[in-house]
This record gives sequence, structure tokens and C-alpha cells, in this order.
Amino acid sequence: MAILVLSLSSPCNAQAKNFITETVRVYGSCGMCESTIEKAGSLKNVAQVDWDKDTQMATLSFDPAKTNQAEILKRIALSGYDSDQFLAPTSAYAKLPKCCQYERVQQSEIAISSELNIVTAVDRTTTAEDTQLVLPLKAVFDGYFSLKDALVQTNANTAAAAAEILLANINAVKMEQLSKEEHTVWMQVKEGLAANATRISATTDIEKQREDFITLSKAMYDLVKVSRTEAPTYYQYCPMANDGAGANWLSKESAVKNPYYGSMMLSCGRTIETIN
Repeated sequence: MAILVLSLSSPCNAQAKNFITETVRVYGSCGMCESTIEKAGSLKNVAQVDWDKDTQMATLSFDPAKTNQAEILKRIALSGYDSDQFLAPTSAYAKLPKCCQYERVQQSEIAISSELNIVTAVDRTTTAEDTQLVLPLKAVFDGYFSLKDALVQTNANTAAAAAEILLANINAVKMEQLSKEEHTVWMQVKEGLAANATRISATTDIEKQREDFITLSKAMYDLVKVSRTEAPTYYQYCPMANDGAGANWLSKESAVKNPYYGSMMLSCGRTIETIN
């Protein structure tokens, strides 16, 4: 029996040894807040959050090989609770029960943290040194545009390869580098982006690829709207695509090159929005 107990407890002890503990301030007001904060921040076998409503302090215990403080606090922010590092989206805060709506710190007083730097919540000038910080989704957008170009060329094999690269870029995104607006949208669209990229990479049927590209483009539009990019992005529309229901796509160039028809109707469509 003693041997059995030791064997069962060993994995837990090994896991605990890998965990580190940090204490941070998370704003809330009641026992219901405690339950929500702890549930939002915790991940089985990865992270555990213990929040004290009297001190407004959260103890984070986590495996640094699998997560970090920023990722935990961003999940908590998405559930409606501010910390000294991340503001909750206004919509998430508004959904909290009245008893949980704590007094919020002014946005200008709260810092946004990243693994590279700490910057205030107000706008700042972009420099060469922080390009990686403010453009953490560049590889995702570049992968999307490569896929779009392959569909313009009606090259299913190239499209499949581009989608595979896009999927790798999606999975490689460092969420701790995202702004709070990017992170909010990223958590909403990442699963769909990955699913569409996977389906496109798994087939050489150009029509099926184009069908999934419609949904992929909708999610990419939501993402580019909250992201900083190196140059303007053009949101374009073809009324003939999608069996006459119309479909959109994003482009780095203002000239229309239709990914849904390629050379058959290359210039069919128009730019309906320029995103800076």
C-alpha cells in the first residue's frame, strides 16, 4: 500500500517542483469574483490561481515551460477583471453581476506588459527596435496573403502548401506580445483560423479551398482591424463569388486580383475599405 501511495503521488510532486509562484494584484469585490477569477486563470496541470478578495492579490502557480504570468492575466482580463498589467475589455466588465463590478483604475494608470517591454496604455511611437513587439501577427498576415496569391493563380498545390505555412504561423503566435485588443480578437478567431487553414492544406480541390478561404477571410478581417500593420490593407469584395452571395478578401495591393475566380474573372470586384 505504501508503495502504491508513493507511486501515485510522485507525478504530483514532480509537477509541483516544476511550478513557480508569483503574486500579482487583480481587482474584484466579492466571493463570486473569486470563483470567476480563479476559474479563468487556472488550467489543469498548467496553472492554478488563488485570489484573496480582502487583499485583492492573486497567487499564480504555474509551469513556466507551458505558460507565463501574462497569459494567465490575459485570461483573467477576458473574464472581466483588471490587473496592474492588463485591462479587461469594457464589454467583459459590463457583463459582470452588479456585485462584482469593482471600482476600476483609470486606463492611463495601468501598464500593458509584454515579455520584451512595459509600455503605458497610451499610444507610443513605433521604432525599429520594437517592430517585433507591435507587429506580432505579421507572419500570420503574410501567410494569409501568400495563400490568397496562390488562389489568384488557381494553383491548388501552392495554396495547400501556403495554408500549411499559415497554420504553423498561427500556432507560433506569442500571445504575450499581443495588445489587449489583439488578444481579445485572437482568442475569438484563432480556433477558426486554424481549422480553415488545416482544411485548405489537406486538399488540392481548388473549389473547396476557396470555400474555406471565405470564412478564413472574415476572421482575418476582424484581426487586421485591431492590429498594426506595416502598410495599408485593402478589404475587397466580389459580388459573384460564393454562388452569387458575394465574398470578401484582404489584399496588400489596391488593384483587384480575385482569389475566387483567378484568371477567369481576375478584376471582378472592388475595394470597399482601406485599413491603415
